[in-house]
Amino acid sequence: MPLPLYLLALAVFAMGTSEFMLAGLVPDIASDLGVTAGTAGALTSAFAIGMVVGAPLAAVLARGRSRRAALLVFVLVFAAAHVVGAVTTSFPVLFATRVLAALANAGFLAVALTAATALVPPGRKGRAPAVLLAGTTVAMVAGVPGGSLLSTLSGWRVTFWAVAVLCLPAALGILTGIPAGRAAERTRGVPVLRAEFAQLTRGPLLLVMLLGALVNAATFGSLTFLAPVVTGTAGLGASWVSVVLVLFGAGSFTGVGVAGRLADRRPGQVVAVAGPLLLLGWPALAVLAHEPAALFALVFVQGALSFAVGATLITRVLHEAAGAPTMAGAYATAALNTGAVAGPLLAAAALSTTAGNLGPLWASGLLVAIALLLAFPFRAVIPARGGAEALG
Repeated sequence: MPLPLYLLALAVFAMGTSEFMLAGLVPDIASDLGVTAGTAGALTSAFAIGMVVGAPLAAVLARGRSRRAALLVFVLVFAAAHVVGAVTTSFPVLFATRVLAALANAGFLAVALTAATALVPPGRKGRAPAVLLAGTTVAMVAGVPGGSLLSTLSGWRVTFWAVAVLCLPAALGILTGIPAGRAAERTRGVPVLRAEFAQLTRGPLLLVMLLGALVNAATFGSLTFLAPVVTGTAGLGASWVSVVLVLFGAGSFTGVGVAGRLADRRPGQVVAVAGPLLLLGWPALAVLAHEPAALFALVFVQGALSFAVGATLITRVLHEAAGAPTMAGAYATAALNTGAVAGPLLAAAALSTTAGNLGPLWASGLLVAIALLLAFPFRAVIPARGGAEALG
């Protein structure tokens, strides 16, 4: 894998850390800026919604421009949003910086998913998205706990500064290592936006986007509400929540690594094997969550399976959207983040059922079951064996 790809992953790591770390910073932000915890919690929703809206919008704005220039602008805007957020004393300004950061994050990921596949040989194109998604999983393993610790030691503003600083080596790598691919493609004739949006009428593309959103909704629905399971159902202390989140992140990192190696050659087999295991894992976790040893093991396994299946499906989105070179990454990003928005909302509703703390786990199992039922009649969309042409 080329070095520029890992520098793109570093930017994704910084962005993932920013997205997930906020849950641990809400009390400090609320106290510092004189707002309620509920009001401060709206910063999380603002970021998630900005990601969904920002992916296609940013892709349209970046169309016809150099990928290098677009990526550089997005990462610098993201860094600048965190600098302003770190120094402001106004909650509305901080809220606006979160929306701006989300738009930049979505645009960066949309362009990076397409640019990453251009950096690797045809037979390894499935690994490129996995390397980028690994940046997100490392954020869960190291970035989020590290940000929480940094906030505890020095305050939440220092955490924002740290995210901004992490963007600088990524910006340098983009400037020196990413080819200006879009400008070259323009001379060959880029499909008009209307034709690219028309790709959304294709059944196979819509199906893999829906499958990716469902699996991601299951993942983030349960992940969001793991803390009550740890402290309530398992009866462990609050300090164990970080341990469980790290285990989930470590499993996720393992899963994207496996998916990256197999997504090119055997995408269908990844989904056919890991999908049913993922389906069984969520109710198993719900049933065995009161046993700490089982909880720890299953959280790691579910993290691995969730991201193995999810990363493979996102790779298929890029494949099915090959006729939309500008918007392919945006479609993949929108599928990912639609799940990230919908999953926690559905999981929150499940908390009010008789299942209580375990409701989100059962809801995740239901979401995966729906995904597999939808996928089964259309197995040709996710072929058992792929090839060098998998991503065009």
